[in-house]
Amino acid sequence: MIMSMYKRVCITNRKLCKDNFIERLKMLALDDTIEYFILREKDLSLNDYIALANEVKPILKDKLILHSHFKACEALNINRLHLPLYKLIENPEIKQNISLLGVSIHSLDEAIKVQNLKADYIIAGHIFNTACKPDLPARGLEFLQTICENTNIPVYAIGGINPENEHLVLNSGANGVCMMQYFMTK
Repeated sequence: MIMSMYKRVCITNRKLCKDNFIERLKMLALDDTIEYFILREKDLSLNDYIALANEVKPILKDKLILHSHFKACEALNINRLHLPLYKLIENPEIKQNISLLGVSIHSLDEAIKVQNLKADYIIAGHIFNTACKPDLPARGLEFLQTICENTNIPVYAIGGINPENEHLVLNSGANGVCMMQYFMTK
């Protein structure tokens, strides 16, 4: 059972694609179940990241959220950004220039910090075991439910989520799901 009001977020990782990354994004951009794409490509330098973001910007349009690189937001005139918590703590003024700011969290204390720093949404994880973090145990659905019950901003879940188990995440209170492996390899 899939709830009708939930949202999906595609987290990119071009290294997982066995086909052409840009062509995959063109195909995924047609999927109306995907609300946003977070261009996560963490291994790229700022200049290479800007070049890639500039290439995908006309494909993903207003569904594109940049990851970590505030300077890329300025360079490309994109005001949607996702950050690790430490970057928001180091630069709380970032929020002034960003209309949609998300932050990754791994504990209830972090979730409350993010909420107090006025982020627009949280990505909580990792919920299930995932190949991306093979040595870290999953935090589970109880963790997710605790985050959802104790915050008042949207919570998206990440980590080992796919179409077969996303209903468990949504039933735990999440506003949506983030999927990398599924979208980058399907």
